[in-house]
Amino acid sequence: MDWSFMGEFLKGMVKPLAATVLVLLAVALSFLQKLGMESEMVYSIVRAFVQLSVIGFVLQFIFTQHNVGWILLAYLFMVTVAGYTAGQRAKHVPRGKLVAGVSILAGTSLTMFFLVVLRVFPFTPRYIIPVAGMMVGNSMTVTGVTMKRLRDDIRTQINLVETALALGATPRQATVQQVKRALVISLSPVIDNTKTVGLISLPGAMTGLIMGGASPLEAIQLQIIVMNFMIGACTVSSVLSTYLCWPSFFTKAYQLQTKVFVPP
Repeated sequence: MDWSFMGEFLKGMVKPLAATVLVLLAVALSFLQKLGMESEMVYSIVRAFVQLSVIGFVLQFIFTQHNVGWILLAYLFMVTVAGYTAGQRAKHVPRGKLVAGVSILAGTSLTMFFLVVLRVFPFTPRYIIPVAGMMVGNSMTVTGVTMKRLRDDIRTQINLVETALALGATPRQATVQQVKRALVISLSPVIDNTKTVGLISLPGAMTGLIMGGASPLEAIQLQIIVMNFMIGACTVSSVLSTYLCWPSFFTKAYQLQTKVFVPP
């Protein structure tokens, strides 16, 4: 078996290791400011180093395969991890991980379907997996914030919600303001990033294409498509998560599940 690639990999890791000097600077500043985040910083960078190294070898293997199954397997793995992570953010929402996973799966699979149908990128692991990762990552963040914010808002305004229910409102009607607030707060960063794209930073897809040799004009065309799909995926995922949260927030008699809103 040819292990020459390992030598190239180790040689290429010299610069990334040298860049950790900035992490040491961050650790020193945290210590001086008594933030207590030194161990978390070190843990996060070590974990990122290990995860990226492992995923690099995994992707190297997948990219050499010509099997659609590997694309689907990688996509489902990303959705599973994203659902777990978003559910952790909204840990006080019952079945939060399942709700987040289903919401992310629905939002990203819909947009990825159109991405493939429109033939924006070739249906190969090299193109589909990175784009799917961007969709899933953004949907994960938005969904987690939506679920957490919705639960927290209902808890702080529980008297208003219960009054509306007592007057005959449905769960949707009683929590319409809380739902709107949660969705606006979670989607605002995605929309703001879209407004300022190219003015403050060059997004990942565009940067990757340019560094790969594509012309800037071709890169912006594909980036616009990716951004449009990303907004669609995030919106579908976040809105769906609000609907899937209700069964755990309310009883069949349209009463609040008070145990869900007990302060942590």
